[in-house]
Amino acid sequence: MPLAGKLPPLVVILGATATGKTGLSLELADIFGGEIVNADSRQIYRGMDIGTAKATPAQQQRIPHHLLDIATPAENPGLAEYQTLAYQAIEAIHARGRLPFLVGGTGQYLTAVTEGWSIPQVPPNPDLRAHLEEYARMYGNQALHDWLIQMDPPAAATIHPNNVRRVVRALEVYLETGTPISELQQRRPPPYRILTIGLHLRRELLYPRADQRVDEMLAAGFLAEVRRLLMEGYTPELPAMHTLGYAELGAHLLDGLPLAEAIQRTKYHTHDFIRRQEVWFRGHDHGILWHNVEGLNIAEPVTSIRAWLTGD
Repeated sequence: MPLAGKLPPLVVILGATATGKTGLSLELADIFGGEIVNADSRQIYRGMDIGTAKATPAQQQRIPHHLLDIATPAENPGLAEYQTLAYQAIEAIHARGRLPFLVGGTGQYLTAVTEGWSIPQVPPNPDLRAHLEEYARMYGNQALHDWLIQMDPPAAATIHPNNVRRVVRALEVYLETGTPISELQQRRPPPYRILTIGLHLRRELLYPRADQRVDEMLAAGFLAEVRRLLMEGYTPELPAMHTLGYAELGAHLLDGLPLAEAIQRTKYHTHDFIRRQEVWFRGHDHGILWHNVEGLNIAEPVTSIRAWLTGD
């Protein structure tokens, strides 16, 4: 697999929602004797299959997958836990003499692994979080962000004021440790050679494609999946149930939101999510080999990977 004297290889396949990462990764893993490590923060949950576009049982049987179904929707594994599990999975794949493919669209998951983030090992403090969230509700998101600017300007510069969850986490780390999260989040590149393949598609083509995928999920039983999760006691307040589609269909089932409106909201929120994914990837582009999904020939990424593996 790796050339003598070189670090072991890791192929990353990333892209926004509905760009075809799953299909391409299956084909490439098949060609190169690879195994897939999930980098989607919602596919880690058991029972959330249709709405997260998780690889089907048949696809998982075809190519080994890792870090799928590692938590219940009631659990909330942190980024540090994911990073540790991902490194363990990659090392195990290397030990078997196979090629690991890190595949997904969750920017933080991908970047934590490939850039070697040092993630603060600070356990959640529910009472402190509740206090900070209440502060944001009373005085506004900007006021909470202003507080973070005072405590940790570098972190504040990278977090949007409306991303309350990340602002709360940054403040929580500072208030618990006395050290800014920006200082704790130092980077130590992992011991891999990394080739990153990115998939992109013009938004005027990608949005309809994402909309069609929502329709296909509904036809496959997405609404029944959400209903089952709610009946099993997974409430809308859980972070997992904030996932695209699950929140909107949950509002239909619990609050009487018309189904057509729930579907339209899911599509609109998916478009917004795609925009945010693209912003993240642009901000962390350290030599991504981008491939246009429109008319993509698999021979192109195959040639890139083969040349990279052999050093040509």
